[in-house]
This record gives sequence, structure tokens and C-alpha cells, in this order.
Amino acid sequence: MANDMNIKNLKSLLFENIGIKQTIFKNIFWLVISEGISQLLKLTLIIYVARILGATEYGKFTFALAFVTLFAVFSDLGIFSIIIREFSRDKEKEKEFSSVLSLKILLSLGMLSLISMGSFFITPDPLIRRIIWILGVYIILSSFSGIIFAFFEARQRMEYEAWTKIFEALMIVGVGFFVILNFPSAKNLSYSYLFASFVALIFILIFFHFKFYQLRLSWNKSIWRNFLAMSWPLALAGVFGAIYAQIDSVMMGHWGQITQTGWYNAAHKIIGITLIPAGLIAASFFPALSSAFKESKEKLQKIWNYQMEIMIFLSVPLVVGGMTLAPRIIDFVYPGFSPSIFAFQILIVMTGIAFLCNPFHQVLIISNQQKRIFQINLYGAIINVILNLILIPKYSLYGAAITTVITFLLIFFLLFKFTIRLTSIKPLNMRALSSLIGACLASTLMYFVVSQPQIYQLNVFLSVSIGTAIYLICFLGYKKLVNQFLNFSWS
Repeated sequence: MANDMNIKNLKSLLFENIGIKQTIFKNIFWLVISEGISQLLKLTLIIYVARILGATEYGKFTFALAFVTLFAVFSDLGIFSIIIREFSRDKEKEKEFSSVLSLKILLSLGMLSLISMGSFFITPDPLIRRIIWILGVYIILSSFSGIIFAFFEARQRMEYEAWTKIFEALMIVGVGFFVILNFPSAKNLSYSYLFASFVALIFILIFFHFKFYQLRLSWNKSIWRNFLAMSWPLALAGVFGAIYAQIDSVMMGHWGQITQTGWYNAAHKIIGITLIPAGLIAASFFPALSSAFKESKEKLQKIWNYQMEIMIFLSVPLVVGGMTLAPRIIDFVYPGFSPSIFAFQILIVMTGIAFLCNPFHQVLIISNQQKRIFQINLYGAIINVILNLILIPKYSLYGAAITTVITFLLIFFLLFKFTIRLTSIKPLNMRALSSLIGACLASTLMYFVVSQPQIYQLNVFLSVSIGTAIYLICFLGYKKLVNQFLNFSWS
């Protein structure tokens, strides 16, 4: 009887939406499972790709992928976030999904045309140009999965998103390994991504059609106009966001620094993995923040504070530990890629800033301040392009990494400024300050332990585990002392 009760409680915890904290926990749990498994699988593939192909051939693939990613926003135009926001507030809006899907098809065709035309200007190499075309179709297919995931997130049913993401990752990694081990080349790897994403999308659409929503196309132009009217600031923000996220690799590749592009993206791939927790937490909190916005300022502030505390708790040790263990991490993941070490140490600072940006970014969106997001990303793109033009010719991949950090510092400052001015959120509060002090103190102690030769020279996973344990013990001890002496609660 007790076992039946435990199973029932576990099922309620992981498969039902009961309360705010439980729903957020459930969403985070499933997103961690999906992203943890899928990204670990993809990282394993990329590690072998870099090792088998080498920096130059790998650089061709990452250069092409960075170029097509610049255009990915044109297949979405900010609709992803608007779907989550609007559908989570009003379930009746779901009947408009058929029209949104047809709009998505038209946007994707437009994106593919832009990629095809742009490929003739960005590179004279016909092989790289062909890789660009292949990956352009792959990006389109992947973006269709994204719009399905937006529907899941609006309903706060991340368990379904988790299962479909894992399936998609298994397809890409399985086919990718087969190709890279038997027919190793950047072009063949691109074909494997395209084939796997096509098969995965077919199965995802079938599952969605019979389980959630009957797929059909509706060409309702008024619904298109409504969504585009809401999403265009996010679309332009996405354009400029893509610029400061990808333009460095595109510039290096365009200037013939293909090998350096390979080194840079080797570091950047690991950085992308470290950013996963921020994305998971943001995705889990966004529907709750959107709902709270309609209810009360107090509830919105409470949920926002909770999210910011988590971001601070994770970001500080990530930066300190990443900079300390960078040589060990790069040498373990990419033997022979030593130029990637310093780039990784610079970029890990960007990761910490990006964690802290997320709560501000989300509260501006749910407060209908999409135009400010556009403005922020515009400034970020301008400063990024200017600095890349100056620093990449002089310092190559290290100039690109420094530019990325400066760009994110500017973005954080602007997000903070507009949040104070345009929303009810009060970011400067004792809860955030207390968490920041605790994270800094615990990270300092973690650094002194991990940097000791006897710990530093251990297997990198063991060093990371020891550092994590030290940080958790110190941070939780600090919070306990604060609770005792200042009567300040973590919950």
C-alpha cells in the first residue's frame, strides 16, 4: 500500500501541474533530463568529429553552421516566445496554431532563399557553399521541432518536450557517428544532420498530431498579422542576437581563418553546454512568470527573486571553476587543441553574465517590452561587429572571445536599466545580495581547494566533483548561518 502511495505521489510530482513550485520543479526536472541526455550525446559526437576531422575540416563545418544560424531567426521571427506567452495565458488561443504553422512554412522558405543567396557572397569555396545549403535545410527542419516545443512549454508539459528532444538527439548522434566513422568529411557530416533531423521531425509531428493537436494548415492572414505585430521586435532582436552570437565565426571563416574557427568553436561548444542550465531554468520559469504578471506584482516579484537566486547560485562557481580547470577540460575533451584554452577562459566569463541576463530578459518580454529587447540587441550587435572588425585581425579567436564578453556586459547593463525603469521588479534586494555574497565566498574556497596540485591533477571529472562538493557545503553552510543570525529565509 505504501509503495502504491509513493508511486502515486511520484507520478503527481513529475507528471501533473499542482502548484507553482511543484510545476517549476517538474519542468526543470524534465528539461534537465532532456537537455542533459541530448546535449551529452551531441557533445560526444562533436568531440569525435573534431578529433577525426581535425581543426581545419571541423572549422569548415562550424563556419557553415554559424553562417546558416545567422539566418535562423527569419524562420521564426520571435513567434516561439509569443506562442508560449499567449497560449499560457489563454488556452483558447491554441486554435490559432494552425495559422501560425502555415506562417512558419512561408518564413522557412524565405530563410532558405536568403541562405542560398548569401552563400555566394560569404565564401568562394564551392564545398563550403554546399555544406551551407545542406545545413540550411537542417536548420529549417529543426526549427519546426522548436515550434512544437513552444506548444508543450505553453501548457507546461515539458515531459513531452523531453522525450521528443531525446529521440531527436539519438537520431542525429546515431546517424552522425555512422557517417563520421565510415565516411569522414564535413560534407557527409552535414548530410547526416539533415537526414536525422528529417526522420526525427516526421515522428515528432505524428506524435503531436495524435496526442495533442490535429495538424492542419490555415491561411488566416489576420492571425499572421497579429502574431507578427507582437513578435517583430523580438524578431529584430533575434537578428541582432544572432549577429553577436555567430558573426565572429563567420568573420574568421570569411577571412580565411578556418583552423582558428575550429579552435574557437571547440571552446564555444563546451561553453554552449555550460549555458544549458540557464536555458532550462528560463524555460521552466517563463510560463509561471507570464501567469503571475496577470495576477499580482507581489507574486511576480517572488517568482523572479527565486529565479535570480538560482542564477546567481549557479553562475559564480561556473565562472571560477571554469577558468581554473580550463587547461584540464580542453586537454581532456580536445587533445591537441591547446589554443582553445585561453578562448575558453575568456568565454566562460560570458557564461556567467548570460546566466544573470536571463531573468531580466524574461521579465521585459512578459511586460510587453519587446521593443526594448530589440533595442538592447541592436546595441549589442553594433558594438560586437565593430569590436570584431578591430580585434579579430589582431588577436584572431581571442579577439572574438573578448568581444563576446564586452557585448554581454553591455547587454546586462541595458537589461538591468530597462527592468528598473519599465517593470515593477526590484532587482536590488537583500535576497539577491545575500546569495551573491554566499556564492562568491563559497567559490573562493572552492578555488583554493581545486587549484591545489593534488586535486588539480586528478581526472577532470573527479576535480569538478570535488569542487562542486566544496562549493555546495560552503554555500549551504553560509545560508544556514544567515538564516540563524539574520532570520533570512532561502525559500
